[in-house]
Amino acid sequence: MDENDNGVMEVISKEGTKSEKLGGNEDEKCSIDSASALQSYFNSIPISSFPNLMNSHVMEVQANDLVRDAIQKLYQKNASVALITDPSAVKPDTNVVSNAMLSDRYIGIISFASMVLWCIQELRAVDPYHIKVDPKNKSLDGFFSRLDQDPRIKQSKVADLAKLFLWDPFFPVHLEEDTFFHVLLLLSKHRLQVVPVIERPKSRVIGLISQNAVMKMLLQSEGLEWFDIIANSALSEFRFETKDSACQVYGDQSVSEALSVLSEKRVAAVAVIHRNTRELLGTVRETDISLLLDNAALFKDIKKTTLKEFIKMNSNEYNDDNPINSENEDPLRIKTKSISRMDSPVFHNETDILKKVMAKMTETNSKTSFLVDATRCVVGMITLRDIIVEFAPPCVDSTFDGGGFFESVLQQSGCRVDHGTVVCD
Repeated sequence: MDENDNGVMEVISKEGTKSEKLGGNEDEKCSIDSASALQSYFNSIPISSFPNLMNSHVMEVQANDLVRDAIQKLYQKNASVALITDPSAVKPDTNVVSNAMLSDRYIGIISFASMVLWCIQELRAVDPYHIKVDPKNKSLDGFFSRLDQDPRIKQSKVADLAKLFLWDPFFPVHLEEDTFFHVLLLLSKHRLQVVPVIERPKSRVIGLISQNAVMKMLLQSEGLEWFDIIANSALSEFRFETKDSACQVYGDQSVSEALSVLSEKRVAAVAVIHRNTRELLGTVRETDISLLLDNAALFKDIKKTTLKEFIKMNSNEYNDDNPINSENEDPLRIKTKSISRMDSPVFHNETDILKKVMAKMTETNSKTSFLVDATRCVVGMITLRDIIVEFAPPCVDSTFDGGGFFESVLQQSGCRVDHGTVVCD
């Protein structure tokens, strides 16, 4: 661990010491404020502790932008998400937010993958992909020229996707006063891809915190008792929300069919399996959608190309001379060097410990790990959000049952959950 990480480890270590003190005599237990006991571990870690925060890619699109133009903008800038702005909240020709309220300017977050998948599904419903492929195979010709041939899709705006629930809400944290605790609350209570970070003096978004970044921060706590209690547990001990709901497609099905599953189920990845043996062959992820924009011929044959062929194309183009290194990479790029090959999906079995899964998913910039049995047949999956929920605190002002890391923390602190309220014994 480098010098920059010592500050984070120091505050967590102090809280670990506090945890031992909380296990003292009964008088001391009774004097503990329940909310403090709940928040103490993560509330000392400032937002500024997140590595590469200022280098994260912050893109904006307007609600009245055409979907086609928004996709092209993110594709060209290699950005997987963008903040959606309300043009009516900005004074003309000044770029100043009305009433000096940043929340008036930003009204949501949209992802590159959700927009592309929506377009592909709309095209699929209209007619086959009869497009003219440029002999020189220029990167933008296939997908975008096909969008331009359909007046309805061409005229669709980003705002139109809100009613389809393709937006994520804009729930930010503030650099100066919020902490890691607040990030965990937001990601566990809401289905967010990112948490924007606002710097108050300039009233602007200076970075985005991804689920991947949260996982890296959690892994810095390795060796501390409160972390190891949960992270060293086998996967079989958890009841993840998505554990028994892995999305699977056969290798002899088309790329189009896999994209339909991604779109309809709204998952980050689908498992590609052998039809007879049901063995895991590979995966198709949201990030792989960009390959259809890179290759006009592939996009034209999206209904004919099998997933096995698609995976092989990706593997042939992969450069094994470039080792995986996600340490300094922005996970919010569409294309990253750290992402694994389609024929090398992240998978684990139920005897593996959670920490191993966290490390592998972080290393490969993966949002999903597939659970497999002894024959490598897919039996479930785990998402980054599943893991974050295990470490995130329940909201103190709403009904909850506790769980995960905080259940053991409350017990060690002499606190418990009684009828949805945190109380001290």
